[in-house]
Formats: sequence, C-alpha cells, structure tokens
Amino acid sequence: MERIWLDVPFDEKDQAKAAGARWDTGRRSWYAPRPGMGELERWTAAEPLPDLLPGEDRSLGAGLFVDMVPSTCWFTNVRSCVSPRDWERIRRMVTARAGQRCETCGAPEDRSRRRWLEVHERWTYDEPTRVQRLGRLICLCSDCHTTTHYGLAGIRGRASEARAHLQKVMGLSASDVGILIEVATEQYYRRSSHPWELDLSILTDTGVTVTPPPSAEDRPAAAREGLYRSFRGPR
Repeated sequence: MERIWLDVPFDEKDQAKAAGARWDTGRRSWYAPRPGMGELERWTAAEPLPDLLPGEDRSLGAGLFVDMVPSTCWFTNVRSCVSPRDWERIRRMVTARAGQRCETCGAPEDRSRRRWLEVHERWTYDEPTRVQRLGRLICLCSDCHTTTHYGLAGIRGRASEARAHLQKVMGLSASDVGILIEVATEQYYRRSSHPWELDLSILTDTGVTVTPPPSAEDRPAAAREGLYRSFRGPR
C-alpha cells in the first residue's frame, strides 16, 4: 500500500506518533500507515518543493568554513520566517537531495553519536545595496553546522571542538584555521556595522509563505532572548 506522507514539525512529532503516525528511517519522514486516519489529516504533506529552488546556486559556499551571520541579520534566518510545516518541507527536500549525508564531510546521521542532519543557509551580501540574499540551502551534519556558526559555538563553550573539526575536515594546519577564523571575524564585524534588507525570493518564487522577520531595531532583543532560551534548554 502506498504510504501517505506527512509534514510533521519536530515539535509536534510526539503528537503525531500518538495519533498513529509512523517514521520511515530511509526517507526520514513521517507517514500515515493507512488511509482514513482523521487525526493525522492536519499533517498531510503539501506538494514537495523542487530539488533546485528558483535562482538557487548549489555551488555557492562549497566546503566547510566559518560563516558568521552579521549581528544585524540575526533572526532573519529561514526557519524563523516560515511556518513549521514549510520548514519541514524544506528540511525534507534538502536532506533528500543530499542523499541523507552532510554535504561538506559526507557523514550520515548517527543518533548514537548525537549527530544530526540539519539545514543551513548560504547567503550573499551585496554591500552597495545592503541586501542579504538567500543563495543556497545546504545539508550539514550537526558537527559541521556547529563549526560553521563558530561565533555561537564560542558562546556555548564549543570553540575548540569547532576548530578541531574544521582542521580535520579541510585538512588544514592549526595556524591556517586561526587565520580563517580571524578573517571571518573581521568580516563579521564589518557587516554588522549596518542593517541589511532580506531577500528570500528563492523561497517565495516557489510559493513558500514568508513572514517578515523582526525589524533591525528589534533584532538585538530577539537575539538576547534566543540565546537565553538556548542556555535554559527546552521548557
């Protein structure tokens, strides 16, 4: 029998499971095991997204590197601008087209090691127009994702772990890693000196509804609240 696929946000997985949903480990998606399960209808999967989003450049930002988002762009990430169900559609498409492996180190998800597959955004920054444009979505394992967000890794006490992973994956010396981090940090402060206009057209041109992010004036408070929650953990 053909499976009825579901879009179940991570925060709703326990509800869906209690209602009878099942997990497909190969596709990494939830499904209804039979038709007519009314309690699961609210998670019925929407049309899948195309493997290549309009205007997306899958060669953008190849390899593993430190990619710190300017402070004036915090909380303009895709996940904060789309619904949980649309985020699940995006996650499913990105991980599937990557063959359920990290696109920088090649590692699969490994629950025993608490290594997950996550979606990361690659951005372009047009300095003259001050536009932050989403250029690519990439599948990263949690180790590579932590390394990419090196500034956040430092706040969480994982900087040395991130440096070691970057050195291992890219085959660099410790001094080379230090230079890369220094250059990325300088770039971060330069870009953080002014606000940016967000361009998520590769999503909106596909029909994904985007909610405007907090204004530039409200982002510092939102960032502080986000960091506070990350230290407290789930409530």
